Amino acid sequence: MTTTTFGPDNGEITLRTGVTGKASRTGHRLTIGFTDWSASVDVEAPSLVDVRVGVDSLQIVSGEGGLTPMSAPERGVARSNALTSLKADDFGEITFVSTSVTADGDGYRIDGTLTLAGKSREHSVVVAPVGTGADRHVVGETTVRHSDFGIKQYSAMMGALKVADEVTVRLDLVVPE
Repeated sequence: MTTTTFGPDNGEITLRTGVTGKASRTGHRLTIGFTDWSASVDVEAPSLVDVRVGVDSLQIVSGEGGLTPMSAPERGVARSNALTSLKADDFGEITFVSTSVTADGDGYRIDGTLTLAGKSREHSVVVAPVGTGADRHVVGETTVRHSDFGIKQYSAMMGALKVADEVTVRLDLVVPE
C-alpha cells in the first residue's frame, strides 16, 4: 500500500452554495474554500480514503450574483454565518472516511461516512483521474444537503432569502508523478 497525503499545497476542496426564496436574486452564491485540510489516499489500489477538514479554516473565495458585487465586509459576515451554521465552536472538523472504493467507469466510487456538525451519514463521492504526467489530477464532485446533517441554513429577511439546502462539494488533487 502506497499512501499519499494531499493538502492545500497540492489541491483544493471547495463548496458552492446556492440561494433560494422570494428574494433569492439579492443573495450571493458563494464559493467557499479551506486552508487546513488533508486527504490520505492509497494511490496504487485505492482502498482507503481519509479526509479531514478544519472548519475554522473556511474562507469565502467569491460571491456571485446579488444586487451588488460582494464586498470584503460582506465576505466576513458570510464567513461568520457559515461557521455558525456549521457549529464550528462545537465541531471543529469535518471528516470523510471510506468504507469501500470500487471502480466506476474511468474513475472510482468512494463510499464512506461523512461527519459534519456532529452528525455522521453514509455518503458517496465519484472521482476520476484527468490529465497525464505533471498535469495528472483527480477530480470529483458530490452534493451534500444541510438537512441531512441537521444544519439550519442561513436565512435573512424573514426567510425570503435563504442558502439552498444542497451544497456542491468539489475536489481537485494534483497527483505526484
